[in-house]
Amino acid sequence: MSGLRLALLTVAACLTCALPSLAAAKSSYVYCDNGLRCVMAPCPSNSALDLATGKVVNGVSIDIDHLPQEDKALSDRLYAGKLVIVGSIETRARTFNGRQYTLPWLVATGIERTAKDSERSHCSSR
Repeated sequence: MSGLRLALLTVAACLTCALPSLAAAKSSYVYCDNGLRCVMAPCPSNSALDLATGKVVNGVSIDIDHLPQEDKALSDRLYAGKLVIVGSIETRARTFNGRQYTLPWLVATGIERTAKDSERSHCSSR
C-alpha cells in the first residue's frame, strides 16, 4: 500500500471517529424561566439561549449532574439566567401521563461567566 493511500485512510478513519463528538459539540447557553406556564406536563416554562446561534430552545430542562460541586452551589443563579453555562443540548425521551415525549435537555458541564443583561432577554425576570 502506498504511503499516500495509507495517509488518506488514516485521515478518513480519524474523521469518522471525530464525527460523533462534533454532533455533541459544547456551546454556551443562558438558561432561565421564560414566564410561560402550563397546566400539564411537559411544560415549556424554561428556555435556553444558544449564544453561538442566537436560537432560543423552549421547553428545555437542565441536567446539572456533570457540573463540578462548587458550580452546583450556584443553582439559584443558574436557574435565573444569571450565568452563561457551557454544555450541549440533548434530546431525551420522557413519559408523562402515559404518553411518550421527546424533550430537549441542556447538559451543563461548566459555568463560563456571568450573563449580560442582553443575553437574558428571553427570561421572564430580567
